[in-house]
Amino acid sequence: MKAFVTGATGFVGSHLVEALVKDGHEVACLVRNPAKASRVLGKRPVRMIAGSLFTPSALDQGCGGADVIVHVAGLIAARSRQEFHAVNAGATARLVETAHRVAPGLRRFIYVSSLSAAGPTSRGRPLDETQPPRPVSEYGRSKLAGEDVVRSGAVPWTIVRPPTVYGPGDRETLRAFRFARFGAMPQYADPGQELSFIHVEDLARAIISAAAPACEGRIYFACHPEVATWREAMTAIFSAARAALGKPPAPPRFIPVPAALTVSILWFLGTAARVAGKATLLSRDKAAELLAEAWTCTPAALTRDAGWRAAIDLHAGLPATAQWYAHHGWL
Repeated sequence: MKAFVTGATGFVGSHLVEALVKDGHEVACLVRNPAKASRVLGKRPVRMIAGSLFTPSALDQGCGGADVIVHVAGLIAARSRQEFHAVNAGATARLVETAHRVAPGLRRFIYVSSLSAAGPTSRGRPLDETQPPRPVSEYGRSKLAGEDVVRSGAVPWTIVRPPTVYGPGDRETLRAFRFARFGAMPQYADPGQELSFIHVEDLARAIISAAAPACEGRIYFACHPEVATWREAMTAIFSAARAALGKPPAPPRFIPVPAALTVSILWFLGTAARVAGKATLLSRDKAAELLAEAWTCTPAALTRDAGWRAAIDLHAGLPATAQWYAHHGWL
């Protein structure tokens, strides 16, 4: 199989490329920074195409002759609503159009979306693909707009929506691991908030499995079936990090932050970033996500159609991730 991957030097993209190469597939990667790509992808036998989602010639090269296109690239932080939509929807549309024009033999266009595009749910009611999306953040709305572009395009498609992704190399969940150095962590969310997770290696396998014939024209959630409360997840992260740092076991001390204060803090951080002209994950827009009752989903449909099952639960995945962070000096 000939695969073209966008976002190949990112957290999810680099693990996907590794899995594709390991399976013996021919891989081409869209890379904005060839020097960074060389560091991240190492000596893996991949074809690097210099350019971005806004470089027509690079998109032509990557899409031309591809059997499968996996669109991982996107913005998780932006300076404005317009910036989110320009990349997560606008650039996606450009890629779909290019694929239709130069890849007549394309078997599948796989769009890596997010649980944020579907929105939160209530406790005890994991989302499945039949429920209408209700995103509560601009990021989620822009990813849903990207999904709409893919679904309306003239290429065979599959959409994969992961929840929180963690594993070696992730800088987002790293923040939670680092609190173990201090013995305490702020509790912004309801401690009973329910969450789904997926290890990045499982996600890479889920994305590859989504190229199966039965998955065409469908949307899937890719997650481990276990559900953890916010407190359970943070306690497990805290314990894993302390063990990796060689510190004695100790329960974390949670410092509750009232919802109103959480909203105020996020508003301040978002405003400061906007004034400085910087993109940030932390803004008033994220309050609805942080304070939601549950972010859970079920992988049953992907298991049914592609036979995929997540193999790494939190009990195994978090300690291994913490050890990776410690080994690389990230903790």
